[in-house]
Amino acid sequence: MRNRWLLADAGHMLTDVAGLSLALVAAVLAGRPATQDRTWGYRRAEVLAAAAQAAVLLAVGGFVLAEAIRRLIEPSTVASGAMVIFGVVGLAGNAVSILLLSRISGGNLNTRAARLEVVNDALGSVAVLIAAAVIALTGWTRGDAVASLLIGTLILPRTWKLLRETVGVLMEATPKGVDLAHVRAHLLGVPHVHAVHDLHASSVASDLPVLTAHVVVDDSCFGDGHLPPLLDQLRGAGVGCGAGGRGAGAGADDGAQVAAAVRRGGPGGAGRS
Repeated sequence: MRNRWLLADAGHMLTDVAGLSLALVAAVLAGRPATQDRTWGYRRAEVLAAAAQAAVLLAVGGFVLAEAIRRLIEPSTVASGAMVIFGVVGLAGNAVSILLLSRISGGNLNTRAARLEVVNDALGSVAVLIAAAVIALTGWTRGDAVASLLIGTLILPRTWKLLRETVGVLMEATPKGVDLAHVRAHLLGVPHVHAVHDLHASSVASDLPVLTAHVVVDDSCFGDGHLPPLLDQLRGAGVGCGAGGRGAGAGADDGAQVAAAVRRGGPGGAGRS
């Protein structure tokens, strides 16, 4: 068939299957334990899968929009009966996917992307059914091109947002909501701390932020037993102000990882190795 609505819906179903399959594979890999060679395990698999999904969606969305514009300029005969059949089938398939994904509470970047995709695809199937009704009642054959334009506009903004998030994680950008200047000031406010160097915040996965720093402290902390509680205090301060507002003492179980390399420093702040 030459109908662009069919092409758009077929592309949607293809990306649905590919996206859900990638999400499943990534979830299995992310659950594998860490090893000495892979200290974070395969936690970043979900980000790679989401990036691949975004690339496919971007290509499909651009192709659908280009074909829809061509169909607006050069309309052709459209079989509205077939549109209804494929629209109903697509809507039923997406309804099942929505039901399954709705049972997953929260979710990482992958599961959120899959949930958004099937919801928007369901809306695209509704658009196909509306276009079929318009063509059947009015004979306006450009209805299928308009439906394709609607589906394309549903794909591209979501894809761009997903792509930005995945690239941000892969490029180790500072996670959203983390103000490094505030984190630095908070760490410097901890007693016995003289300086903070090499402060970095990034994400291993969408739900695993990491904060690292090189901290200069009083020499006395290394001999009077203050160092262990000071390290705990530094970790708690870093998590509390830089990783989603979690309380002091939060650790890996709360989804954030904080590491502080401590260095000796004199009372005046001049550090030495």
